[in-house]
Amino acid sequence: MGQIYYLDNNATTKVDPEVLKAMTPYFSEQYFNASSVYSSAQRVRQDIEAAREEVAKFINADPKEIIFTSGGTESDNYALKGIAYANIEKGKHIITSKIEHPAIIETCKYLAKNGWDITYLNVDKYGLIDVNELKKAIRKDTVLISIMYANNEIGTIEPVEEIGKIAAEAGVYFHTDAVQAAGKIPIDVKKINVDMLSLAGHKFHGPKGIGIFYLKKGVKIQSIIQGGHQENSKRPGTENVPAIIGIAKACAVATEHFKDKADLARIKDLRDRLEKGLLEKIPDIIVNGHPEKRVDNTLNICVKHIEGEAMLIHMDFEGICVSSGSACASGSLEPSHVLLALGLPHEIAHGSIRFSFSKFSTGEDVDKVLEVLPGIVEKLRKMSPMWNEIHKKKEL
Repeated sequence: MGQIYYLDNNATTKVDPEVLKAMTPYFSEQYFNASSVYSSAQRVRQDIEAAREEVAKFINADPKEIIFTSGGTESDNYALKGIAYANIEKGKHIITSKIEHPAIIETCKYLAKNGWDITYLNVDKYGLIDVNELKKAIRKDTVLISIMYANNEIGTIEPVEEIGKIAAEAGVYFHTDAVQAAGKIPIDVKKINVDMLSLAGHKFHGPKGIGIFYLKKGVKIQSIIQGGHQENSKRPGTENVPAIIGIAKACAVATEHFKDKADLARIKDLRDRLEKGLLEKIPDIIVNGHPEKRVDNTLNICVKHIEGEAMLIHMDFEGICVSSGSACASGSLEPSHVLLALGLPHEIAHGSIRFSFSKFSTGEDVDKVLEVLPGIVEKLRKMSPMWNEIHKKKEL
């Protein structure tokens, strides 16, 4: 295998060496079940609780408000189904947006089939919801608003602080899927006035298979998994100790990384240099997402008149790893639901590419894309009937 140029960090990230080091003893030396009563197991229990404190500090929560899950998808399911089932007496209306992750969209579809009414808010051309539309959508039977913090495909940051205020004033629970915000934006659950929040470890240099569900004290929710007493009986099942230790260490490392202003600026500069270079080298491309209210690591473009999947295959031959959208939706031949919600026509949305950076990204990654992608686009466009037809008309 040749050199890999990895620019798909919104799909998953490399585990930080410090995280791996922290996890390693819990696979072999400290392998005990934390529910056992003997001292070796109880020391592991203490380590889990210390990890819970670290995670809580990361988002400015109380440790008792932190529940460990298997990932962002489970946390999202817990928020939507848990609130829906526990608050039927108030109503069966949920508000979300048209650009949510499939973990939210598909759970809403499930609830809709079982009697809940779902309102999907529109977004503007940048992917932002209209808070006035949100206010109008709230009804007496509304029990939950679920709007993501930062979009996984285009990087747009939603006005979560304002949404939190609107939800609180209306007496409606507010959940945010913050999976793509963690490690990129400092998160303060008190500042945004959120009742529930979802995180996934592998999106910010932690391990896969571990997530966080923040559940504010006093929120009326029903567990969606039945079993033992773990996680205060809210999420039963033997704890994934290595992963719990890993995500806590990832939170600690991310907190330190926020202090490194130079490296944060470097990541943004890499993104901006790639964006500028592609706009200069490739005609007829569109940059998606808000120009300013966007996480610094994400660039989403549409290349007109060719398929995004074709570009991905050709870049893969060159060792470049990128995405045409959400990794969880990559099995679909349909264009991105996010890009369609922005108002892009199908034929343009099909030509999307997402580049996403991390602290391990380098200028060499950018240089490689700028070296090979213009040629790939030119080659594919020569084979595109639509592109040739447009240029024939221009010549006439």
